[in-house]
Amino acid sequence: MPPSRSPTSSSRKKLSADWTLRRAGEGDAHSCALVAAATFLEAFAGVLDGADILAHLDRNSSAGSFARWIADPASVVTLAEAQVGSAPIGYTLLTTPDLPIEPQAGDVELKRIYTLAPFHGSGLGAALMEQALADARHLGHRRLLLGVHGGNRRAQRFYGKQGFAVIGTRRFLVGATWHDDLVFGRAV
Repeated sequence: MPPSRSPTSSSRKKLSADWTLRRAGEGDAHSCALVAAATFLEAFAGVLDGADILAHLDRNSSAGSFARWIADPASVVTLAEAQVGSAPIGYTLLTTPDLPIEPQAGDVELKRIYTLAPFHGSGLGAALMEQALADARHLGHRRLLLGVHGGNRRAQRFYGKQGFAVIGTRRFLVGATWHDDLVFGRAV
């Protein structure tokens, strides 16, 4: 992987006794897809229709999808792993924006940021966000955008603490059901 894509592209960055962050590489697509499915299910089981969750994951979080993002020079996938055993426990995905707002030069979308529930409150989410901001700056972006389910108050509080503000709304399809999302943005 070219070192110019991220300041931490080839090294592991130890951030706590419990986990590490690293740039996802060519062989990490299945790990990313696994943690994507697990965290999406954790976040939305009991909130969204089960069949819609499965269809959404099949369409948007396959190993093939992650392989394409990992290979895309305009995207950055960061993988969080447990310190012991290196099991995947969270991730972020920075990519070209696909949001219904007026784009500005220098925009990038944080399409995904998820951690497994046992790591909520550990500082992992904040560390993933810090890495996403650093990667966005490294790639020359000036504004970080993201969409969040309108009913996900916990995530909205987290983004507010991270300096994001609501800048728009969107309709987002999960499976066969449309949902109302909020679009957040902040300078990097």
